[in-house]
Amino acid sequence: MSRTDQALRRASLNIGGVLITVVYLGVFIVLPFGGIVFSAVRDGIGTFAQNLARPETGEALRLSISVTVAALLVNIVFGVAAAWLIARFRFPGRELLRSLLNLPLSISPVIVGLLFILMLGRNSRFGGWLESAIGVQVIFAWPGLFLVTLFISFPYVVRELLPVLSSLGSEEEEAAITLGASGLATFIRVTLPNIRFALLYGITLSAARAVGEYGAVSVVSGLLRGRTVTLPIQVQIFYAEYMSGAAFAAATIFFGFGVITLISKTLLEGKLRDLPKPEGVNQS
Repeated sequence: MSRTDQALRRASLNIGGVLITVVYLGVFIVLPFGGIVFSAVRDGIGTFAQNLARPETGEALRLSISVTVAALLVNIVFGVAAAWLIARFRFPGRELLRSLLNLPLSISPVIVGLLFILMLGRNSRFGGWLESAIGVQVIFAWPGLFLVTLFISFPYVVRELLPVLSSLGSEEEEAAITLGASGLATFIRVTLPNIRFALLYGITLSAARAVGEYGAVSVVSGLLRGRTVTLPIQVQIFYAEYMSGAAFAAATIFFGFGVITLISKTLLEGKLRDLPKPEGVNQS
């Protein structure tokens, strides 16, 4: 086969691959999202605005934001601490800890919700004690939503920080400590600037996972309207009650959040490509 024939064959394969990708994205991503937006505004912008301004949607959105923000704050603190511990120290059970941190990614969210009901429900020992002794209800209340959201979204910050911390090494941090800097000052002035893009990337993925969680949250929420109904659950309630206009209008909020997440993800990926990566480490 001549070089010309080889070049033509490679070109045809590239074109075929591009066409398959475009068709796949069009059928499974563009058309569904486009259908949601079209269905939301089909009756006019005024009707769309009215559906979007429904009190139930606002309450559900505020609850979703509060749970997501609380989970993110904890994810940042413990995600950074866990990634630091694994990347900087060698200790028995290190690989087991790394595997356990990825466990939420391999468990069905519905099973996660059931596990929390078994552990912290009113009929469990610990959950019953919390409610009777100190008056804290976990399941069918805000704490339950927070805990399952935290469990589901926790791995993303750790997974993005680990490769970067491993590739950077500890030489700069050790030099700063040798020069008299405290541990906190070393982290803020040396470590944090080096991991900031990876941290933001992990936060973006964690937020996207948390705000859209349905399975685990629906199990522990009890579907108490005005109290434990998050935005994904509210969309399902609207649709189940044949209020499709309100359901599609509320769903466009996720579309907007997805666009913001996609743009942030793309920008941060460009920054992360410039960081050194250790051999054999997959950043995804």
